[in-house]
Amino acid sequence: MLIAGLVLTAVAALVHVYIFCLESFAWTDPRTRATFGTTAEEAEATRQLALNQGYYNLFLAIVTVVGIVLTAAGSTAAGTALVLAGAGSMVAASVVLVVSDPAKRGAALKQGLVPALGVLAVVVGLLT
Repeated sequence: MLIAGLVLTAVAALVHVYIFCLESFAWTDPRTRATFGTTAEEAEATRQLALNQGYYNLFLAIVTVVGIVLTAAGSTAAGTALVLAGAGSMVAASVVLVVSDPAKRGAALKQGLVPALGVLAVVVGLLT
């Protein structure tokens, strides 16, 4: 089960790297604006905020990937702590999104389902 959790959290990390790219480099692109439901004016006005948020997503992905690598290398305690911190933060951010704006539940689900399943699988794997 631990391996399944690591695979799921790796997928979550890849999704967050993709989100990083959208928010940090393509925020004003028409396709990105359509994805996030923003106008050209809104995207331009929030460009710096999106850049910062994008880097948060990247850092969560990095923490998760470093944890996966450490776990795979045999440092299970440190590795799984990082995996749970990174993926758990992804889940927490998705909860904040849906609580702050219930209309964004689809985005919250896309952002949080895979890391939540990964966290669950990692925890079950550690307990068995």
